[in-house]
Amino acid sequence: MRAQINNKAKRKVIHEGRFLRFVRKGEWEYTQRNNCNAIVIIAALTEDEHVIFVEQYRLPVDRIVIEFPAGLVNDRGQKKLESVLSAAKREFLEETGYQAKKWVKILDGPVSSGSSADLITLFLAYDARKIAEGGGDDLESITVHSIPIERVDQWLTKMKSKGRLVEPKIYTGLYFLKTYNRGS
Repeated sequence: MRAQINNKAKRKVIHEGRFLRFVRKGEWEYTQRNNCNAIVIIAALTEDEHVIFVEQYRLPVDRIVIEFPAGLVNDRGQKKLESVLSAAKREFLEETGYQAKKWVKILDGPVSSGSSADLITLFLAYDARKIAEGGGDDLESITVHSIPIERVDQWLTKMKSKGRLVEPKIYTGLYFLKTYNRGS
């Protein structure tokens, strides 16, 4: 028997916190961010072909996680809406201290469409150079890693053996970094 989809059901906010809301529509329940309108992820390659990763403790999984730099679009309460590219550049600099010369939008879509309304956009950033400290904002404690692209697989295996979780979206970004030659 196939599930009945009721697209005309009204959306009801069951609970709303500072950053998230819990929503019910018909029989379906999901989360939705209330402090932004999108998420950006940056798979970056430096001028000398190092991949940039961030490492930080993530409370929901109670572990340190290796991720690509990422962040929220329009989360600063600004009056003028921020573009996804502007947000990607801002978050990349804020989290890592790097700035990239070339940006390529690769894909966008849902993060976890069965439980979340979050939509992401993945960018490749090329010819990145360190120009600032990085480390994130006051709510973050980020460690930045610059790993030669030919050693990334071994490094990620080593991080897993140390008990770190590796964000699965990393493998998508690595595929595109390794497949596309400088964004061509």
